[in-house]
Amino acid sequence: MAKGKPHINLVFIGHVDHGKSTSVGRLLYDSGNIDEQTMRKLKEKAEELGKGGFEFAFVMDNLKEERERGVTIDLAHKKFETDKYYFTIIDAPGHKDFIKNMITGASQADAAVLVVGSEGIQAQTREHVFLAKTLGVGQLIVACNKMDLAKYSQATFDKLKGEIVTLLKSVGWKTETIPIVPVASFLGENIVKKSTNMPWYTGPTLLETINQLKEPVKPTNLPLRLPIQDVYNITGIGVVPVGRVETGVLKVGDKIIAVPGREGKGVPGECKTIEMHHEAIQEAEPGDNVGLSIRGFGKKDVARGDVIGHPDKIPPVVTEFDAQIVVLNHPTVVTAGYTPVFHIHTAQVACTIVEITKKINPATGETLQEKPDFIKNGDVAIVKVKPTQPIVIEKQADNPKMARFAVRDSGATVAAGMCISYTVKPLA
Repeated sequence: MAKGKPHINLVFIGHVDHGKSTSVGRLLYDSGNIDEQTMRKLKEKAEELGKGGFEFAFVMDNLKEERERGVTIDLAHKKFETDKYYFTIIDAPGHKDFIKNMITGASQADAAVLVVGSEGIQAQTREHVFLAKTLGVGQLIVACNKMDLAKYSQATFDKLKGEIVTLLKSVGWKTETIPIVPVASFLGENIVKKSTNMPWYTGPTLLETINQLKEPVKPTNLPLRLPIQDVYNITGIGVVPVGRVETGVLKVGDKIIAVPGREGKGVPGECKTIEMHHEAIQEAEPGDNVGLSIRGFGKKDVARGDVIGHPDKIPPVVTEFDAQIVVLNHPTVVTAGYTPVFHIHTAQVACTIVEITKKINPATGETLQEKPDFIKNGDVAIVKVKPTQPIVIEKQADNPKMARFAVRDSGATVAAGMCISYTVKPLA
């Protein structure tokens, strides 16, 4: 981890053929974050597969299957540095069946770059813009790609820019602060190097725009929330929970509690040591992936999905909650009684949608229908949810990091959403 520079998670989103991977590849290559040799190998590989010209996309598409299909499937994580920031770039797939990665990607992202081809806005462009907003991505940059195909026309750019602004406003983005940059990724114009073909555009390049993002504020002022990812039993040390601090600060010597814990009563303990990247540290803050040795935790006391907090501000264990969800990809319709698996921080729990309270307009928030019988793809609704076992979740208003979730069923992401209120289960 590059210490010293602030870290930003940046996700690239947008329709499948609009050049996201090529934009990312160009950005990394032209800024000197990938070397000539790697690039040359990718170029040879591309030509061998009869995909000459795809070499920039290959930078991100590391999977053999993707190379053969020429599409981006998995989330590729790439490190990238500027003079100011240390970035992790997440290239989110545009394909419908890969939307689950888009969700996990966006929910980790501090900022997003929306790539729109000069051919205009597509259905997926809309979906990604809406998802990024619902999932709490704070900052947005738009890259209008393939300007070379539009013969660098200012009129085409202005028309597209108008459509993009209308789309962003409809979902609730404040468009005054959103930069819209005309680029030609394939040729590397306005990505890192200024384009000589668009003299009418005097603004910053994509790299300069990314470098002007605001540093994300670490939520150290919120109560400690550390969802457990794995639990190891290490001889001589004991039970070692591992996870990422979402909010708050954990110090060596702190009294802690893990909830719900094995019997749903919470498991108290004391933090003896904190380790990050195999080094002992005195305190952990948001974003840190750490391993802890805890005095007081027995072998079967804690598991993945439990959340560690401080005893004076215990994470809420809930028996029921209300959520705003967007249905993304359900084969038929969602009705009351439906029980898919909810992925909330590191917990995976089957939950029943006991009531569809109302269907709402995603752009304005107004109610379209009270208590509809069902909701389908593209619908946004407020629903009442009952987990089959107590879980930790918080309200979007209190702690966005602990409020968001994805809903999955038979291998597909059906919906995504956030908790807006809940009923607490008293710890016995």
